[in-house]
Amino acid sequence: MQTLIINAHPDFTHRESYSNKLQTLFLKQFKERFPHEEPTILHLYGTEIPRIEKEQLLGIWDKQASEQALTADEEKIAAASSALLAQFKAHHRIVIVSPVHNFNVTSRMKDYIDNIFIARETFKYTENGSVGLMTDDYRVLLLQASGSIFTNNDRYTPLEFSHHYLKEIFQNLMGFHQFHIVRAQGTAILEQDAILQSASDDMTKTLEEFYDPN
Repeated sequence: MQTLIINAHPDFTHRESYSNKLQTLFLKQFKERFPHEEPTILHLYGTEIPRIEKEQLLGIWDKQASEQALTADEEKIAAASSALLAQFKAHHRIVIVSPVHNFNVTSRMKDYIDNIFIARETFKYTENGSVGLMTDDYRVLLLQASGSIFTNNDRYTPLEFSHHYLKEIFQNLMGFHQFHIVRAQGTAILEQDAILQSASDDMTKTLEEFYDPN
């Protein structure tokens, strides 16, 4: 199964960020499992991601719907969006590496989703509501870093929208078979070694199911 790593950290070159440490942990375990394979890595903040704006996707979609010709710049944007969608659909294992920003996904991650959550491509409308089209054993793993702890069932727990949003988009709306999350949380208050050890242990167990062919 081909694996696509989507790094949604604004500073993806900063090796000391916990998000990138999670990616390093994943790559270590990935190579142990699949020594002869290489995952595809997409750095969202190092890539031009088309946005839903009047001069970008919004205008392009309107023109396409009315069969108007696109300008050269619009053609380039449309091609970039199509390439992101094709890359996404070609990988059956999706790994999202992301910090929590104000209780949600990063802005570039939202822009990316706008390029892959496309009617008749990854879902379709029916009389009974939308139906996911990504049903051929697609699975997603969220590697999430956060300064706070969101699993204590306190007032912060329902505020952490990011993993709820991603799970609903991928599993409920696009039809993914599985959604997993491995957290490095409490990075503002806990010791680094304890955070990373807990994440590593959790990742070992999670990858068993994530890559289980059955």
